[in-house]
Amino acid sequence: MKKKILLLCLLGAPVGLALSTLITIAISFSVGDGVFYPVVPQLAAQCGGELNAVLLQAGCSMLYGAAWAGASVIWTLEGWSLLRQTVTHLLVCSAATFPIAYLMYWIPHNAAGALLYFGIFAGIYLAVWLLQYAATKKKLRQINERLRGDGAQPGQS
Repeated sequence: MKKKILLLCLLGAPVGLALSTLITIAISFSVGDGVFYPVVPQLAAQCGGELNAVLLQAGCSMLYGAAWAGASVIWTLEGWSLLRQTVTHLLVCSAATFPIAYLMYWIPHNAAGALLYFGIFAGIYLAVWLLQYAATKKKLRQINERLRGDGAQPGQS
């Protein structure tokens, strides 16, 4: 299990970095002034320059990706109920995500910013969870229909 978590973390780190880079490109593009904004200005000021801030953000983005990928092993714990898996995954990912978002100045450093962050985080998490749940339920229904169709006697259901 530890080896699987480590492997997932190693695979998730570059994904986190790639997503972070794509987000900075999208933000820079949306500003529309032809300038690339690799980090939030407050982070650059805090780090003593843009290069230090980019390096810190890259490392944190890799940690972010590694944490989410490693946490995915929670969904494979068959002895756990779906509720326990969901709550544990949510808590692990929140514990990894919030400090990074705060340190990178991705959210305002005040109570309103933290509440807004958790609201958006919870909304996105819920939406993704519901989509995954619906997809899994559909897949299970299809498997059960195939099993009933192949093994059922005429007149049985």
